[in-house]
Amino acid sequence: MTEKNTIVIATRNKGKAKEFEALFNKKGYGIVTLLDFPDIEDVEETGETFNENALLKAETISGKLDTLVLADDSGLVVDALHGQPGVYSARYAGEEKNDAKNNAKLLNALADHNENERQAHFHCSLALARPGKDSLVIEGRLDGEIAGVPRGENGFGYDPLFYLPEKGKTLAECTQSEKNEISHRADALKKLERHLDDWLND
Repeated sequence: MTEKNTIVIATRNKGKAKEFEALFNKKGYGIVTLLDFPDIEDVEETGETFNENALLKAETISGKLDTLVLADDSGLVVDALHGQPGVYSARYAGEEKNDAKNNAKLLNALADHNENERQAHFHCSLALARPGKDSLVIEGRLDGEIAGVPRGENGFGYDPLFYLPEKGKTLAECTQSEKNEISHRADALKKLERHLDDWLND
């Protein structure tokens, strides 16, 4: 059992946890991750949508730990690729969490598409679960384009390829504070803030 003002973030990704931490600390919540629970096995993401995967992770882990759990399923959706890589974003190239191979495969898939056919968005589904309660699901997104070459060091995943026209740089060229303002997770978390108190007290 965790402390009342602690949320278990269902991830072992320190970069992702850092994004949540920066946004949740101002709400008065402490953050722990699955790194703090080494006996909890990864939940197999068998859902066909981001929402299904987020719910699956949140509800499974919440049941095991008997506490409040926030899970996300996030990914890149590229219009010209009919929504790919989508829910397979982390393992797009066939290997779990190999950013370099995923980015290379994405660039190869878009090789025959011109600069006007590279629209994409990052999607985030957040699921908040607690035993004996209906789960809350929130969606966020960030619109952009796929750049021709990776740029920037301040990110992970597809961040070096995700170009933001209004900023003139990729997501990996943004500072952490900039990312916390505009990212798909930030968008989802801002929406979550508006519903969190009502959900917790319902």
